Amino acid sequence: MPEHQQLQRRLGVLDATSIGLGSMLGAGVFVVFAPAAGLAGNLLVLSVLIAGAVAYCNAVASAELAARYPASGGTYVYGRKRLGEWPGFLAGWGFVTGKTASCAAMALTFGHYVSPGYAVPVAIAAVVALTAVNLFGITRTALLTRLLLCVVLATLVFVAAAAIVGPHPASGTSLGTSGSGGAGGIEGVLPAAGLMFFAFAGYARIATLGEEVKDPARTIPRAILAALAGAFVIYLALALLLQNHLADGRLAATTAPLLDAVLNSQLAAGAPLVQAGAAAASLGALLALITGVGRTTLAMARERDLPAPLARVGEGRTVPFVAELAVAAVVIFLILTSDVMTVVGFSSFGVLIYYAVTNAAAYTLEEHPAHGPRWLNVAGFTSCLLLAFTLPPASVLGMAAVLAIGAAGRFVVLRFRR
Repeated sequence: MPEHQQLQRRLGVLDATSIGLGSMLGAGVFVVFAPAAGLAGNLLVLSVLIAGAVAYCNAVASAELAARYPASGGTYVYGRKRLGEWPGFLAGWGFVTGKTASCAAMALTFGHYVSPGYAVPVAIAAVVALTAVNLFGITRTALLTRLLLCVVLATLVFVAAAAIVGPHPASGTSLGTSGSGGAGGIEGVLPAAGLMFFAFAGYARIATLGEEVKDPARTIPRAILAALAGAFVIYLALALLLQNHLADGRLAATTAPLLDAVLNSQLAAGAPLVQAGAAAASLGALLALITGVGRTTLAMARERDLPAPLARVGEGRTVPFVAELAVAAVVIFLILTSDVMTVVGFSSFGVLIYYAVTNAAAYTLEEHPAHGPRWLNVAGFTSCLLLAFTLPPASVLGMAAVLAIGAAGRFVVLRFRR
């Protein structure tokens, strides 16, 4: 196996936590609440609790493995080391394909908030600009992520205040509605939890950056658990507030729940702030997603599960520039051919399969921390598969086909090499 140029360890706990939390908040707060409410109805909070519990299982497993194997690639690397090449490939391919689609979703969300009439060209411009930031080095990525995260947190505080203050006396309808609100119910709790899990998946970006984290055995577990705890508290609070403020099916019917929460409150004049916050959240998530997908692509190319040129690292900035540019090209193609919500279910299925492999790999470790006993890996593995296969059928069938195509392609390439 040829030697590959290594990335440099420049990220501390704050940097890594910011990247993980920025990924989660951007992906979840402005995208997932409405469709999840449509499935679960008044039981939305239960879906958030279930998604959070599954995410904790996965976060503990990711932290253990990332501290043991601090290299770019996340579960793709862990699966290969602990379970074999095929489980590792399945995890890596699910992550790369699912999260590439998520990049397109975040870029389009940014475009729709900033300039609805020109959403596609604005989204493409965002991808080009953030890819350029990534090419300048990981420390620039972490700095910009922290700045965007501050804007998002300030926006969420304002939305929470609007929901607490209560509805505007003249408001009676949701200004961003589309279609029926849907009653939801107990049968929709697990599918809704599967969609909500999409919002918790940002801490995977910390593990995929393992080769660029200082003192990984200490930094990675702390950053992963801190980012997850912060996101869980925010999601739970927002679910409670939004469900109370946008009652009678309005939460499920809206296409912009946080914006509607402000427009239907006594703080409606602050709606532009929410639009700016949504734009910042989308950019933060997109920035971290491009970074994480690029690193997993790098790892897969190093093992020749993807074309070898994707493993090239720049001499000056030590970033996987070929992988970053390839990811950007695919994202731009998806922007031109897809919509925001379709890819959420696809991404959820791919990432849940990814974390099923994570839990299986963590189960094989000889030692486990007190907060992450081995039975937690069994619970995480089972829960991931359960949530994955209770997602809407189109999401399950679509991503299952993508995974099958990737596996078939790898099988043919291996036979050809032999």
